[in-house]
Amino acid sequence: MDHLKALLWDVDGTIAETERDGHRVAFNAAFEACGVPWRWDEDRYGRLLRVSGGRERLLYDMRDRPDAPVLAHERDALAATLHAKKNAFYADLVAGGSVPLRPGVERLMHECLAQGVRLGIVTTTSRSNVDALLRKHLGREWARRFAVIVCGEDVERKKPDPEVYQIALARLEIGPLEAVAVEDSPGGVAAANAADVPVMVTRSAYFADATVESAIAIGPGLHSRAEWRPAAPAGDGAIGLGDITYWWQRMELVSALE
Repeated sequence: MDHLKALLWDVDGTIAETERDGHRVAFNAAFEACGVPWRWDEDRYGRLLRVSGGRERLLYDMRDRPDAPVLAHERDALAATLHAKKNAFYADLVAGGSVPLRPGVERLMHECLAQGVRLGIVTTTSRSNVDALLRKHLGREWARRFAVIVCGEDVERKKPDPEVYQIALARLEIGPLEAVAVEDSPGGVAAANAADVPVMVTRSAYFADATVESAIAIGPGLHSRAEWRPAAPAGDGAIGLGDITYWWQRMELVSALE
């Protein structure tokens, strides 16, 4: 294997700190707008991130709330209303510049495209949320940069299920070992591993110390070559395509435990 064919990007926490700077804030705004007396502080929201999907997160949280609707169909209806409100508030936050891309992300995307490595979006967040974020930072034609875009609406099962990766690989017509996934969470890493896609981990705010298993590289972010395991090859500045290719060719799996 001498040529990496695709870099597959998770979005939330990986391309941007959307959970910390966007989604949690937007959920709380939705609670207030709908007259619901709930608020998610950072600790509670961090625990809820173990559940994939915003609507699913709401339903999970309701299980511990005595003031939540009793009947299942009422909970479903409330979750749907709150989630729709949240997405609208999230789009406003992104448009206002409150959710920047993580350092090094756009530069690495440009480098991949310049060297013939295709880009993919592989996320189980909604397409509207992805569009809001990338339209703001990459422009109206952002989707043209990506050879494949798989979002929550495209799958029946969310991460850590591998379906989202399996769909992306099928659309790209490549094998799993011809790509590298970029993830930040244990659930995302598990999804990539289950699809046999090598994965590198860029630690995010909510998963800075989380248990991660079977990654080809783990580090604090693309902005720095320091503190990566395995160490990035000699060089200056940010993590680049050469570093990722080096890790991919070695395929030396590492893990990080809490």
